Amino acid sequence: MRKINKTIVSGVAIAGIGGLCYAWLNCRKVKIPDFVEVVENFDPQQYMGKWYEMARLDFKYEKNLSQVTATYFLSKNGKIEVHNRGYDAKEEKWKEAHGKATFNGEEGRGALKVSFFGPFYSGYNIVMMDPAYETALVFGESHEYMWILSRKKSIPENIKQNYLRYAEEKGYDVSQLTWTKQD
Repeated sequence: MRKINKTIVSGVAIAGIGGLCYAWLNCRKVKIPDFVEVVENFDPQQYMGKWYEMARLDFKYEKNLSQVTATYFLSKNGKIEVHNRGYDAKEEKWKEAHGKATFNGEEGRGALKVSFFGPFYSGYNIVMMDPAYETALVFGESHEYMWILSRKKSIPENIKQNYLRYAEEKGYDVSQLTWTKQD
């Protein structure tokens, strides 16, 4: 009887460990949606630095935020670090989030995955960007996530309209965008 109990306990423990390993590996995987075509010949060095958020599809971590910026930089170990910052007028304080980003697949493509919570990653797909890396359109891993970014506190109207048109073609409801105040 004791041998059977030890065998059962060992089997359950091994299955539990296997399940945890499977869950950990899966939370690190990020699928690029079928509707997403990321930029090619992406140069991460040129992407580094401060970006101003022009617009976003709002979600709970950015609710009520204005003056939102995202700053990307390469750490000493070669990893991409992300510092997001925005002002919450309701709470009258700045909010910050620090995370990390890695390529989602091969380097040189605008497909990244970003984590602000340990091993849990989200898609960050750069789908349009001007050649000088001054503006960018970013899609998440579903139609619930989208950002328009600029190196300046404004974006040229023609680029803005081009990004909005493209997002609509890809199934985004751009009428739901929150336009970020940058003053």
